[in-house]
Amino acid sequence: MANHVMRSWLWAEAFAIVEGRTGIDHELLYTAALLHDIGLVPSYDNHTLGYEEAGGFVGEALTAGAGWPADRRRRVNEVIVRHNWPEVDPAQDIEGYLLETATGLDISGRRDEDIPLAFRREVLSTYPRLNLAEEFGACVRDQAARKPHSQARRLVDGGLDRKLGENPLERLSS
Repeated sequence: MANHVMRSWLWAEAFAIVEGRTGIDHELLYTAALLHDIGLVPSYDNHTLGYEEAGGFVGEALTAGAGWPADRRRRVNEVIVRHNWPEVDPAQDIEGYLLETATGLDISGRRDEDIPLAFRREVLSTYPRLNLAEEFGACVRDQAARKPHSQARRLVDGGLDRKLGENPLERLSS
């Protein structure tokens, strides 16, 4: 999972470059990327909230400790929550859009060919996928079973395990 969050940040920054996106708060994007799945970790799991919502609150608490102003703390929460939306409008939330797009690549392989092959290989060499499919899949299935109205349930019902297994990044990692 540690490699997944690092790859997600790097994919997000790569999508920003290939799409020519500007006006990005890179510190906010980095922080949200590193914390976006922390709600899957048992220590930060919430028995009623989806993992992205729990993670958003963890992000708010950690950035409060770092001295971020209240509006910026709310933004890290929003970006973390929105990474699990089916789609984020970049005009509404550029960082949320980039993180949602990046995690879509890392989990399901969506838009993999939009990122140059050499960069994909470099990222995967530095941060290999290891057992992401098994670990992430198990965590999300657990959340979906316990929280039937969550985004985790939507992901599982949408074929998460198949998407993880068919992700073209898996073949590049071999």
